[in-house]
Formats: sequence, structure tokens, C-alpha cells
Amino acid sequence: MRTPFVAGNWKMHNHRTEARELAKGVRDGLPVGTPVEVALCPPFTALGVVGEITAGSPIKLGAQNCYCQPKGAFTGEIAPSMLIDAGCTHVIIGHSERRQHFGEAGDLLNRKVRTALAAGLDVIYCVGETIEEREAGRTETVVDRHLTEVLADDLPPHRLTIAYEPVWAIGTGRTATPQQAQEVHAFIRTRLGQIFSPAAAQAMRIQYGGSVKPDNAVGLMACPDIDGALVGGACLAAKDFLAIIAAAAGSVR
Repeated sequence: MRTPFVAGNWKMHNHRTEARELAKGVRDGLPVGTPVEVALCPPFTALGVVGEITAGSPIKLGAQNCYCQPKGAFTGEIAPSMLIDAGCTHVIIGHSERRQHFGEAGDLLNRKVRTALAAGLDVIYCVGETIEEREAGRTETVVDRHLTEVLADDLPPHRLTIAYEPVWAIGTGRTATPQQAQEVHAFIRTRLGQIFSPAAAQAMRIQYGGSVKPDNAVGLMACPDIDGALVGGACLAAKDFLAIIAAAAGSVR
């Protein structure tokens, strides 16, 4: 049985005071014994205060990005070891906004994933197609490329979470239907079985990301190959984020 994993990607939101209050709201509202792994991924500047609030709780601390080198003259970048020093256990790599706005792709993302894993961080690796690619019938081709340009059988699958985030559903209010999401998740699990092994693929978690909200979370979480969510806008309100966590908890089989 795969433990659902719900991570909140705060993106470029919340100064430290706001971050502290939001983290408290999630921490205090999370029921004891919830059968869901939960992570908060605030901006770099809020990692410290969020880490203080979540210390001693089951909530993990994650970062939204890292660089592909352990140290050096890379002005403005953050090394994975610095994230660990700040209390992080996870890092998001390959988010569509990093691909779209910062030109991140194949080789760079491959190096980021490997550097993060080598430093001791677990990785949430994002894949997904644009609306043009979906309408052209290229969803599986694009997702397969995102997987194979970064993943290989020398990586530890148990430290990888895959997040399927259709780009056309991020911040648009549009959401993949449960059927659409399940089809891609099933495809991803099949490909993971070919990259690693069928047994490893069955143990790996695949999150859905793309306008996940309390009112659609139950249907999405009920799908057999959806193992949680990478939540954007809805994670900025503790009540909504907790409702999505509850939906994931209700899907535990």
C-alpha cells in the first residue's frame, strides 16, 4: 500500500509573518494519525520560520528548487546541502513554471535531480504537457520524454515522487478529469516499471498537480494510480489544504 503524499507548493507567496501563520494553521489542523505524508514548500526566505513551526510534527519541509552543484561561484543559487541545513527533506524539481519561465529542461534537470539525491534530499520530479501538446495527441510522448531524460535505473526509486501536472491546468482553474488524470498516471507507472522495475513502480508515488481544490480532490484521490497531490493555490489557505489532505486520507485502500 502506498502512503498518499500531499505537498503544498507556496510558490512566490508569503512573507515570514504570513508563512508562520499558515504553517501553524496546517500543523494545528492536521488530525493526529492522519495516514498521509504532508510537506510544505515555502519560498527560500520562509524556510526557517516554517521549519520552526513544523519541528516535532509529522509535516515535512520542502524547497521549490535547488541548483545542480554542491557549492561554488553560482551567484543567486541554492545548493541542496544548504536546504538540508535549513531543515528540508524534500525538493521540487522540474516544475512547469521552471521549465516555462527559466528554460529548464533535460540535462540541467537530470543534474539537479542527481545532485539533490546525492546530498540526501528526496525529490518531487514534475512532468506534464501543455494544452497544445495535449490537443495534438502528444501527452504520452511529452511525459515520456520528461521521464526518460532524467530518470534511470541507477537512481533510488524509493526517494523519488513523480508529480503529473498538466501545464494547462496550473493556475487556470481548469483541472484534468479523474479519467484524464488516471490515464496519464497509469502510463507513468508503466514507464516507471520499465525504467526501474515493476515492483519499484508499484511502490512509487505519483501525485497529481493542477488546480487541485477541495471540491475536486475526492474524485482525483479515488483514482487507483493517484497517490496524493502537489497543491498550488489551494495550499495558501490552511482550511483548503487540510481538506485536500482529508480527501487523500479517505482514499487509503
